[in-house]
Amino acid sequence: MKYTGAKILIESLIKNGVDTIFGLPGSAVLHIYDELYKYKDKIRHILVSHEQHAAHAADGYARSTGKTGVCLATSGPGATNLVTGIATAFVDSVPIVVITGNVGTSLLGKDSFQEVDIAGITMPIVKHNWIVEDVNNLAEIINEAFIVAQAGRPGPVLIDIPKDISSAVCDVETRINTEVNNRAERLLERTKRQTFNDIDLEKVITLIKNSKYPMIFAGGGIIRSGASAELKKLAEILGSPVALSFMGMGGIPHDHPLCTGLIGMHGTIASSKALQNSDLLITLGARFSDRVTNGVKQFALNTKIIHIDIDPAEINKNVSSDAFIIGDLKEVLTQLLKKIPAGFSSEWNGEIDTWKSETLNKKPEASKKTKTNKAALHPSFVIRETAKALGENAIIVTDVGQHQIWTAQYYPFKNPGSFLSSGGMGTMGFGMGAAAGAKIANQNFPVVLFTGDGCFRMNSAEMATLVKYKLPVLIIVFNNGTLGMLRQWQKLLFKANYYETNLDNNNPDFVKLAAAYDVPAFRSADEVSFLRALEKSSSILTSGKPVLIEVIVNKDVQASIVSI
Repeated sequence: MKYTGAKILIESLIKNGVDTIFGLPGSAVLHIYDELYKYKDKIRHILVSHEQHAAHAADGYARSTGKTGVCLATSGPGATNLVTGIATAFVDSVPIVVITGNVGTSLLGKDSFQEVDIAGITMPIVKHNWIVEDVNNLAEIINEAFIVAQAGRPGPVLIDIPKDISSAVCDVETRINTEVNNRAERLLERTKRQTFNDIDLEKVITLIKNSKYPMIFAGGGIIRSGASAELKKLAEILGSPVALSFMGMGGIPHDHPLCTGLIGMHGTIASSKALQNSDLLITLGARFSDRVTNGVKQFALNTKIIHIDIDPAEINKNVSSDAFIIGDLKEVLTQLLKKIPAGFSSEWNGEIDTWKSETLNKKPEASKKTKTNKAALHPSFVIRETAKALGENAIIVTDVGQHQIWTAQYYPFKNPGSFLSSGGMGTMGFGMGAAAGAKIANQNFPVVLFTGDGCFRMNSAEMATLVKYKLPVLIIVFNNGTLGMLRQWQKLLFKANYYETNLDNNNPDFVKLAAAYDVPAFRSADEVSFLRALEKSSSILTSGKPVLIEVIVNKDVQASIVSI
């Protein structure tokens, strides 16, 4: 039986469980799109307005499900438009398979029209990439790509397919090259091997037994490995406070008595004080970023550190550890829980509750009264009321900036995988694509995007995607007329020289902009009008349409910063 490369690609995607692909067509991938047309009852293609958001949508799909997301773009500018989304997924360990078209193999390296060395460009920001030079190898390269994306520390991979490969025909019985097939099988076998032993576990247990004030610091690895239940059990056995990195939000419910919330520069008082008073820090799937440590030389000076992570490159990279285990967190914690001695009890004695009380009682700056004598809006009110309206199963997506920090600080996260945000890369414009991907993957769960006016200007065209595919995403735009986080730093560090961060003179009318895309929209400047807009939005979302609420916020409302 004869198959084209394009048909092999689509058959291989289906074999790997792909049901959705995000992309934008171009001349180098038309053979692939023609095949997608024939398979449209098996794979849903989502047409985006810009390739960057195809990558973000695949990312949002993957973060919210744990599956591998897939995106597709043409050669040259189509491929390079994906780069920011690939880097975003790479830094946050999100498994996506990126497929790009390219010029024919005979034209590679000759500065042909819309040719670019996308494999070379993306080499530092993918786990691996392939240029397919023989159609007989295509199927197994795709299979290998899905293994690599999920194996160990997850991340993006890229397959570059020249257009003569997608149109080439080969015998379906001999299309898999034996050498490539064996390599994929060996790779799959390696991913199943346990990478730690009893000696590693005993070193950790010894430190735990000798501690009086153990503390757990949980990162995104808890979410990626599906180890939230094990984290909760470990915390309860040890009686340890649990602080979360930005990527670990939702790893343990916010209202659990031992959860102290976000740690680091924008963290809570409770997390900061717990760290200062701990004698052992059990770090699970976190990379000790600068936003957490606030300078490694002063971080946890009097605290021993255990580091458990699937990626050996993270061990002792930023912060030295006293003991470590390299392995999948779910597997490691399962074994560790069996070895913790019965009757172990930490000596924390009410301090956690006291510090959490300080965090809860810390009031945001008072909202000023408007001309109508109604309470002006504060982000904490908007976020908490939205949480009440959407319920515990909502998926929360943000762009990057002050609104992102406000969301992490004020939203009552309950479930793992419910918070989707660009952590390590800090990608403005991430949110709309990610929200679309999350909603497509989670049709029965509410999805809300919290964004800022600066970010929304970067991705507002994706409202067309939401409308086209009837994706009822609630979009809340915090409009403070400025690039808020940058303004905050200009105030703190640059004598309030607010240069090129003010947007209020050239922001569009966001309500009218939404209307142009047939998205119902409301503008709120006080608590009463916001609650009214939120109520009206509920029925609109039920009808299958996205809704936008523009929230007017004072530009001097800041995201809180704590000292570690």
